[in-house]
Amino acid sequence: MPATGDGLPSGAMTCDHGAVPRPTTPAEAWSALREGNERFVRGEMLHPSQGADHRTELSVAQHPYAVIFGCSDSRVAAEIIFDQGLGDVFVVRTAGHVLDTTVIGSIEYGVDVLGASLVVVLGHDSCGAVAAATTALTTGELPTGFVRAIVDRVIPSIVNLGGGGLGALDSVDPAAFGHEHVRHTVQMLQGYSRSLAESVTEGRVAIVGLEYTLADGTVHLTESLGDVGA
Repeated sequence: MPATGDGLPSGAMTCDHGAVPRPTTPAEAWSALREGNERFVRGEMLHPSQGADHRTELSVAQHPYAVIFGCSDSRVAAEIIFDQGLGDVFVVRTAGHVLDTTVIGSIEYGVDVLGASLVVVLGHDSCGAVAAATTALTTGELPTGFVRAIVDRVIPSIVNLGGGGLGALDSVDPAAFGHEHVRHTVQMLQGYSRSLAESVTEGRVAIVGLEYTLADGTVHLTESLGDVGA
């Protein structure tokens, strides 16, 4: 999708922080998110879709173009790092972006009911949930309370890294744990959700895994199911 000089898709209007044209394909949705992140990194956010008139229009119905399933980390607020506004993205967040049935149901709602064409799994570096799962595997130390439930859901993503049993995890690059967790989550969404898998096969939806870098604010595409044009 071509961009104008201000980084918005061609034809987009920016007056009064109004709404921009809604992407309708997975490739257009990924392009809009990527361009928004580039604005965020440059410190040139447009804060679209935040005008009073647009807010009133949204009181009737919402039509987000992407579902973003990310970590609850306070430093990774999806609407901010992608420079999006009201009604643009349907956001689901859990610590460590761990899946359960209600999360998958929420993502399916964003796609099947609201019409989003892109599902994003958003991970980040220095994730506390991934670090806790790594510690649990290498030392046997587990958190208490319901925090353990989060760690239990991260462990399947990383337990096979190193290829030589649990002791081999000590030799794995720490960044690889977060990368593998994002990749595994993308694959689980396709495997667990029949409707998402069918939507990807039919080309109506794509699922992508992104990794966010806390220090510089950039996102990187690391996994893709479906055509996003990149």
